[in-house]
Amino acid sequence: MAKHKHEEHENHERWLVSYADFITLLFAFFVVMYSISSVNVGKYRTVSESIKAALNPVVSPPASPAAFTLSTNKSALTAPDAPGSKEVVVRKLRNLVKSITAVPQMSAVRIIEQINGDIVITIPDQLLFNSGEAAVRTEALPFLEGLSGALVELNRHTKVEGHTDNVPIRTAQFPSNWELSAARAVMVVRVLSELYGVPADHLAAVGHADTRPVTANLDLEQRAKNRRVEVVILEQAPPAPLLQAENEADASDQSTEGVPASDSELVPELSGMNRSRTP
Repeated sequence: MAKHKHEEHENHERWLVSYADFITLLFAFFVVMYSISSVNVGKYRTVSESIKAALNPVVSPPASPAAFTLSTNKSALTAPDAPGSKEVVVRKLRNLVKSITAVPQMSAVRIIEQINGDIVITIPDQLLFNSGEAAVRTEALPFLEGLSGALVELNRHTKVEGHTDNVPIRTAQFPSNWELSAARAVMVVRVLSELYGVPADHLAAVGHADTRPVTANLDLEQRAKNRRVEVVILEQAPPAPLLQAENEADASDQSTEGVPASDSELVPELSGMNRSRTP
């Protein structure tokens, strides 16, 4: 009697072997990737401290151990609308020009920001002075007072430049346009410094006469534009002068050593030395 063979049952769980191999290989891959990776502790600490500072700026310590210097970080801390910034000062000056409506010449005042950062305020001469004079008019004092407040707030060096037209002036007080332009610049500087407290070491007065016109002097209107005072608020402070007084004194002392003190020493014949007597 023949024996019946047992039929082999098909294994439906063979996929588990492949799946287990795949998971093992994947785990080994991540282990290798983690082992060859390097963690930058410094960057991690910086990011962590930054997050802490953003969430709790009062309690968290500073992220960097380096000393914080105000002078080197002043530009980063000063916002464009912070008091004392250039944008705020220029805005105040423009509002000052608009607010003083009692003087018709105020509409001719120009405020220009140059590419190098300087602020040039052009003031027509009829706003500040009478014709042929250098005394500041009383009507101009409110504007100069507001201007001095802006200069003190901005705390920059300022150059006041006087300009005239090409019509020569010949008076006892002003023999030429050079004296007139220089005197007007000096009077504006004195008003800003002596009346309204702008530091004197931040101011300078320059007279240009008619050497720097803004337009041709062909008619009355053009000549009126050339007669002006320009207040130049400098972006960069001018270089400090070198102290050479002691060096010059030492040089003069050295140059006088060995020099005869009198004419008789320069020319011995004048003193009678080496002069033979006649018998």
